[in-house]
Amino acid sequence: MNSLSDLNNSRLHPHIPKHFFTVIVICFGLLVLSVIASLVLGSRPVSFNELIAGLFHQNADSYGASVVRKRISRTVFSLFCGAALGISGALMQAVTRNPIADPSILGVNTGASLFVVSGIAFLNINTAYQYIWFALAGAMITAVFVFGIGSMGRGGATPLKLVLAGAATSAALSSLVIAIMIPRSYVMDQFRFWQVGSVGAANWSSISTFIPFLIIGILLGIISTTALNALALGDEVAKGLGVRTGILRLVAALAAVLLCGATTALAGPIGFIGLLSTHLIRLILGPDLRYIIPMSAFAGAIILTISDVCGRLIGSPGELEVGVVTAFIGAPILIILARKAKVSSL
Repeated sequence: MNSLSDLNNSRLHPHIPKHFFTVIVICFGLLVLSVIASLVLGSRPVSFNELIAGLFHQNADSYGASVVRKRISRTVFSLFCGAALGISGALMQAVTRNPIADPSILGVNTGASLFVVSGIAFLNINTAYQYIWFALAGAMITAVFVFGIGSMGRGGATPLKLVLAGAATSAALSSLVIAIMIPRSYVMDQFRFWQVGSVGAANWSSISTFIPFLIIGILLGIISTTALNALALGDEVAKGLGVRTGILRLVAALAAVLLCGATTALAGPIGFIGLLSTHLIRLILGPDLRYIIPMSAFAGAIILTISDVCGRLIGSPGELEVGVVTAFIGAPILIILARKAKVSSL
């Protein structure tokens, strides 16, 4: 009884994790290193002098400085996308109480992809702003559908049922995406590079389009953290503490869908970032979402940026899209997590 009481108190009145400030310093250091690596490394390595010239607009005509300036927007975009996916994964895991929930696993990314390719094929959309709204619509509808299917039957929305519903939905929607693209070669040309997930086409226009959705999603996620801590104790306990569980799930899910939908619209369906970053932070700092959610943003930004750098180095003189790199890393980790957790709820 005492241990249960201690667990409840740790959820409702959490203390600062033991290694929290150490983790912040390490994450900040890794973030700086990943940014430098993203600016310097690639098919064309950049020297220190060229890096300084590119950052401070010196020797504007030099090739090295122009490479750095191009990589600045790409680096900023990868940081933002990684942070958005990290928070989205943390929120999805908290809302569904599913330790392996992730936008790619629950089919949300695929739903966004279907709506984007449908917009390209039937409505001739071709701007980042249009992509975002179509992707958000697809992500929201898919999230509601998967949760509805996973909630049917005895026991409600269990982790296993949600994963199975997400996998089945993702497979069905992927087939529809292929069916739309095959007879339309122009759609396939426009869609094929976007589909694997890449931050290589980033520019300041797409970043400025992305920022409002990022800010709204982060604010909604942060506002929900305390109530989500109570939700982790179970719906009945949360209701007893005055938490409106239905509204809470709606707000937190909306934040998660905004973040992953906007990211998918501009960078493609990059998978496993939310899963990797959230599990890493939870392993170090414990279950308190007040720390997991913001630190998952740091971890997601670092993981995605480093993955992008690895893709450039592996594929040199071309590049390997970051979605391929994250899938290569994330798939084995997902299998390990599923075996250890036995798909149990949080």
